[in-house]
Amino acid sequence: MTVIAQEVFGAGYELAERYEQILATKGIEWGLMGPRETDRLWDRHVLNAVALSDLIPIGATVGDVGSGAGLPGIPLAIRRPDLEMTLIEPLLRRYNFLRETIDELGLGDQVRVQRLRAEDCDEVFDIVTCRAVAPLPKLLKWCTPLFFPDGQLVALKGSSAAAEVEEAQRQLSASRMHAEVRQIRAHADTEPTQAIVVGALH
Repeated sequence: MTVIAQEVFGAGYELAERYEQILATKGIEWGLMGPRETDRLWDRHVLNAVALSDLIPIGATVGDVGSGAGLPGIPLAIRRPDLEMTLIEPLLRRYNFLRETIDELGLGDQVRVQRLRAEDCDEVFDIVTCRAVAPLPKLLKWCTPLFFPDGQLVALKGSSAAAEVEEAQRQLSASRMHAEVRQIRAHADTEPTQAIVVGALH
């Protein structure tokens, strides 16, 4: 997995490795990662997060909702120094973890942390990302003001993606939005995953 990570992150690999080590130590100590995740941090978490990279335009402003331990926001910021990243996290312990991690990785010029619920954020971003936060109908309720009408929601999902789009169909139509499921992967040799991409109907 190390060789794949080096190929994916390129010049940012050492930073990505430091972040993976933070997850493996402080992330577990603070209860943000399960102890059984240690051997799967690269493939299941860090590389899984950057599978979104190709769906995000160059130079985009990105709001990462419910950032938790920094996924997918921090790996995306490391992989894509062109992005302007805002991590949105309401819980104090996670917010503190994110602040300390950003400082430790020296990402303060590119990444900022807001202690907010998504529905209390009054900014608008080019792209809103999230991972394991809520089903699509709830995400739309919380996140639409953060990207609509000119941006997109890019939600990292697993096998439930198509069912969530179906469940949200009426909501999408009423808001004049469309959603599609995209198959993505960080590298040809990593497991594929899925993302739901939501934007305005034009």
